[in-house]
Amino acid sequence: MSLVPSVLNLSRQSVIRAILGACSVRAYRGDIPDDEMKDIFQILLPPWEERTNEPLDTKRARLLYESRKRGMLENCIILSFFAKKYLNKMTENQLSLYDKLINQPSNDWDIYYWITETKPTPPEFDNEVMTLLKEFTKNRNMEHRIGQPALDYLFEKKN
Repeated sequence: MSLVPSVLNLSRQSVIRAILGACSVRAYRGDIPDDEMKDIFQILLPPWEERTNEPLDTKRARLLYESRKRGMLENCIILSFFAKKYLNKMTENQLSLYDKLINQPSNDWDIYYWITETKPTPPEFDNEVMTLLKEFTKNRNMEHRIGQPALDYLFEKKN
């Protein structure tokens, strides 16, 4: 009989914890208009700096690698095929524009939204390389771009 009054005096939270044992209880905190977001932290990335005096062959190799190793698969596929098609044809200025485009934004989703024209491209990235990349992304020739291209083309003998 003494057990019933003690159970009735327990809070709902205590009963849940007693039933669930070691399980954690999760709750959605919701969006609070005056939330100062003190529990959220941001990882600061070092600012992008253009590499000056980098040999063009080294720059092309680095940009090929960086085009293939992105933060999200969609960009890996698009940028690696784009790099395969255009990197060896780009001028030094175009390589610098491409370098800035794929390395300065800290969020790969931004790049994806710009090249798919889901969101407007900021003026500092709206240039000839972005135009070329947007057109390439439309895939008007209906090429199969399921995975990244093999690197065999790098070892083919050039005439």
